[in-house]
Amino acid sequence: MSNSSVISASNLDLTFQTNDGPVHALKDVSLEVGKGEFVSFIGPSGCGKTTFLRCMADLEHPTGGTITVNGVSPEKARMARAYGYVFQAAGLYPWRTIGGNIRLPLEIMGYDRADMDARVARVLELVELSGFEKKFPWQLSGGMQQRASIARALSFDADILLMDEPFGALDEIVRDHLNEQLLQLWARTEKTIAFVTHSIPEAVYLSTKIVVMSPRPGRITDVIESPLPKDRPLDIRDSTEFLEVAHRVREGLRAGHIDD
Repeated sequence: MSNSSVISASNLDLTFQTNDGPVHALKDVSLEVGKGEFVSFIGPSGCGKTTFLRCMADLEHPTGGTITVNGVSPEKARMARAYGYVFQAAGLYPWRTIGGNIRLPLEIMGYDRADMDARVARVLELVELSGFEKKFPWQLSGGMQQRASIARALSFDADILLMDEPFGALDEIVRDHLNEQLLQLWARTEKTIAFVTHSIPEAVYLSTKIVVMSPRPGRITDVIESPLPKDRPLDIRDSTEFLEVAHRVREGLRAGHIDD
């Protein structure tokens, strides 16, 4: 493992035991994610993208191979609060205000009041929700709720952000806006981001590296280093470079199906 690798997987396997017999979710997955990279995982439903993310987060446990986060086991990384995790649904508690939801991990971790207040104010500003601290989730749109969920994952200043299709349920216009905001957030915070998506344009627009996965058993069929500049206006999606990368992703997805 190189020193700059934040996430390192080698020959990772994961088999779930079910009543219908074993399900091979991941097979022989090897990948290095460098510090400050934005890596997207794309593939058909059930290809193991989320399972791989959950292995990084110590929510699933591989049955073969190795995976490290910041050079230690996912369990140790979790204990060290190395990452924030953003789920598909915002998962905000309806009886807590937006500020209260963001404060939750900080309360669990035992931060003092003044520090909590400062952190909540800072992350609300980062996701452009300043002024919404006392609102309740039901008073916010879906896109704003998801931004609050990202703020919560950023509140304790983890270096790594694991994101599982956070914008999948949102309409395209909102999704475009949040994609732009996420890139700005990434540029400002220099986090390492691992991002699961079903959307080819989203993967290509956001990432420095795109990992294409095959249907079960989930394997990596292609790893594409993006040639796009770090500064990306939305209309870069009409550029030849963008369309070429999108085409390669599509080919990788198709090849994954043919290999089966």
